[in-house]
Amino acid sequence: MTNQEFSTLAAAYAKKAGCENCETFYAGGESFEVNANGGEIDRYSVSREAGVSVRVSFQGKQGYAYTERLEEPEKLVDRAIDNAKCIESTDDHPMQKRCEYKQVSREPSALAKLSEQERIALAKRLEQAALEADSRVKRVVYCIVNYDSGSVRIENTQGLSAEKNTDVSVIYVMPSVQEGDEVQTGIAFRMGADATDVEGCAREAVQDALGKLGGTPVASGFYRVLFRPYAFGDLLTAFSSVFSADEAQKGRSLLANKEGETIASSIVTLTDDPFDPVAPRAFDSEGTPCKVKTVVENGVLKTLLHNLKTAAKAGVENTGNASRASAASPVGVAPSVLRIEPGSLSADELIQTLGDGLIITELEGIHAGVDAISGDFSLKSAGFLVEGGRIVRPVSNITVAGNFITLLKGVSALGSDILFSLPQIGYFASPSVLVERLSVAGS
Repeated sequence: MTNQEFSTLAAAYAKKAGCENCETFYAGGESFEVNANGGEIDRYSVSREAGVSVRVSFQGKQGYAYTERLEEPEKLVDRAIDNAKCIESTDDHPMQKRCEYKQVSREPSALAKLSEQERIALAKRLEQAALEADSRVKRVVYCIVNYDSGSVRIENTQGLSAEKNTDVSVIYVMPSVQEGDEVQTGIAFRMGADATDVEGCAREAVQDALGKLGGTPVASGFYRVLFRPYAFGDLLTAFSSVFSADEAQKGRSLLANKEGETIASSIVTLTDDPFDPVAPRAFDSEGTPCKVKTVVENGVLKTLLHNLKTAAKAGVENTGNASRASAASPVGVAPSVLRIEPGSLSADELIQTLGDGLIITELEGIHAGVDAISGDFSLKSAGFLVEGGRIVRPVSNITVAGNFITLLKGVSALGSDILFSLPQIGYFASPSVLVERLSVAGS
């Protein structure tokens, strides 16, 4: 049976069984990944999966059930009802009513246009480009080409029917360089429309590795720090949950009840834009129409991100940020495309503005070294020492530590550059960010 037929039968049975509302959420897709090593393919996978979940409102409580088989919708509804009976919470979690959506256009990403054999050839070309970029490149640790495509369909007894298709293209390379006895690795990636740029990706990764050669720690102390886009984007990704109303209402966000308060420098504006060309979408994982919202404006927290449940509980307008990692996952909250709006300074102007301090290009252990509840972080880092507005030497084996909100309040300049990090649950982008004071542990 089709997912639409399954939804129709589930809704009819749920009504007979006494459910106030019923929703079906179908998600299916295909994932392709290949890794080149030594001119050969050492890992190749194509996987397909699909599943459907049922969410019911029964006697004022929510119940969920999930299956990978599009059959016997009545049994799935019964399981969801049984789960609802076990729930103690009676927090209202409404379902989206029938609505209209903004028209969004999305061009297929670069790898969507290639056959599997062409994607394999692309991986081999990426590895070869990295090996040829510099004589000090000895091998390529990883060389991955990944393409994911999928579809989502949401229907409920409120008259909602919404469907969308998604796809993600990513290429990723990690070359290893050697000079004398010293070995360093670098990374680079491309995604979306740029995912066929093997030469640019390889060149960037090799330069990243070469830039680390000869790196040594700096003396421990407090430094002015210039975060490059990828590094600050990783921080933004790691701390994105602090902007979730769901986390705030569960006591797991330091921004709970902080709307209207200053949480960042006056030059910091943070936007969640679901219509960004990198990943445009008309509706969220509950079928609620998406909209652009300013999360932080000139340093002031304007709104947390909400789904229907958190908005109802807070008595505010829903922001359209419901999320589900898969059909098997419950409804949560996540950004669509969360970005720090760029400034006007070029890379050279930022270094001149920095004067004396550190450039941070890389953060390691981003998940283990971050406490999203307190906002504290302590991360192994690498980059460059800057003196008198000039890069002096590479820096390695240092640890930067601080608090995310304190860091935001200490932002004194923003670059005109803006880059996306690797996609997680949502997309994240940042320009280069200059921070006035940060603790650094070194030699």
